[in-house]
Amino acid sequence: MISVPRMLIDCIRSFSFSSPLLSPGLFVVRHLFVVFIIVVFSTPATADEPHQPMNVLFIAIDDLNDYISPLDNHPGIQTPNFERLASRSVLFANAHCAAPACHPSRVSTMTGVHPATSGIYRNLFGAHGPRWRDESPVLEKAVVLSQHFRDHGYRAVGGGKLFHALQWTPGDSQNDPEAWDAYRGDPLDPISNDWPRPKLVPDAETGLSPGRPLHFQLFGAAVLEEPEESYGDHLVVDWAIEQMNEPRAKPLFLAVGLFRPHIPWEVSQRWFDAYPEDKIELPKCLANDLDDAHDHGRRRWHKWVAQNKQWPHLMRGYLASISYVDHQLGRILDALDASAMKENTIVVLWSDHGFHIGEKENWEKFALWDQTTHVPLFIHAPGVSQDGKRTPQPATLTDIYPTLCELAGIPIPRQCDGVSLVPQLKNTEAARERLSLTSYRFGKENSPSHAVSDCRYRYIRYGNDFEELYDLESDPNEFNNLANEANYAKIKERLAKGIPIDAAEDRKVPRNSRYNKLKSDRPGTKQN
Repeated sequence: MISVPRMLIDCIRSFSFSSPLLSPGLFVVRHLFVVFIIVVFSTPATADEPHQPMNVLFIAIDDLNDYISPLDNHPGIQTPNFERLASRSVLFANAHCAAPACHPSRVSTMTGVHPATSGIYRNLFGAHGPRWRDESPVLEKAVVLSQHFRDHGYRAVGGGKLFHALQWTPGDSQNDPEAWDAYRGDPLDPISNDWPRPKLVPDAETGLSPGRPLHFQLFGAAVLEEPEESYGDHLVVDWAIEQMNEPRAKPLFLAVGLFRPHIPWEVSQRWFDAYPEDKIELPKCLANDLDDAHDHGRRRWHKWVAQNKQWPHLMRGYLASISYVDHQLGRILDALDASAMKENTIVVLWSDHGFHIGEKENWEKFALWDQTTHVPLFIHAPGVSQDGKRTPQPATLTDIYPTLCELAGIPIPRQCDGVSLVPQLKNTEAARERLSLTSYRFGKENSPSHAVSDCRYRYIRYGNDFEELYDLESDPNEFNNLANEANYAKIKERLAKGIPIDAAEDRKVPRNSRYNKLKSDRPGTKQN
């Protein structure tokens, strides 16, 4: 509706269309005047004029792979709220993490600085604060995404796992408390006190052989008897709902970090009931699959699972945990729809990396295949995004930072390695020449490894110069390495141009960092 001041309306009416006193010249002038008034007051505000800033709802999910129904749609998966989100956002169906491990992926997403620039390729434990500033000189003065929005007039609040932290390592967190106006609980111990554990029965008593990966059955699946309202992700969502409904004078940057489906796969019985074990379908696997591929060095995990016939049980736990976090997503969407933020909020949801459930005899992540790096990425931008559509264009999680800046109309920091995805939000068919880039440093190799993807092919060059090339259209499971096939030489050559030629060296734990975790940093420890 055009809003025209009352005084001007009266002025317009004073020029009666039927007045016999108007000469032809004045008649023209009158019409031009009316047109001028209508145009001026019906023209939307330009970029230089004041406008109402968009809120940002920023949702990070831990260890969620592409099994969800809007992506690979694993047989039997039940994720109605991810489908609901897909219907109201653009799904980047070819999005990849910057590194297949929690710490480097999250630091790169939150700073926009790729591991190939920072040198942070792996998990580095024993931190109590943003030690990544000391781990990499490039990141010493990097501005965290939430801080950047604070600097431009936003109230920035966070809760749950956003930077690296684990359920079983109290006080080991790489979060930056100074990047937030407020944080749920202790930003340097955001989740360890939030999750109950089941009663653990020794493996020997249940007939399982020794050698289960990790201690305390953290690599396992079990039912939690406690009410769901006591689980960490439920509590974080409760807090997020409160934030949505609080009155505020500033636009809101609300970051919500959900921990499931990270191990241990422990949720309530109803989510296990959704996946009867005799109905579980395991991923497609090929005997001797690693004969033409890089050895990830983690086959002992799969050996223990296979020997003890735990594969269906563990798959069931992972699927149950995905449906649990889908339920929490539904609670967030319900609250958003019921709030005053509904029409004026950018929504982004991402997962820090993909995940293996036995594919290529691997479990968890720490590899460079599509199953490890392919991640969910949904973005909704009111009035901008072609909601309900998906794009096959390659994206890297480091693209999120500049995308949100452009959508919010704030400057993109020079530190950002990524490129905005706004063109694909506006037109999901818009081509993107930039490849996705995922980097990792394998323990037995001195140089980092890198993987790139376009809309069809995936090329990997390892630190020992071994190469892999896969046609994901005809071979989505990456069974057949085409790197040495003459017919694919030109494709390999083209993709190889996306491999960094001067990637940063691998960074290690700095010995003298003030952020190294001390015994006194553990929650509940008395300080002298």
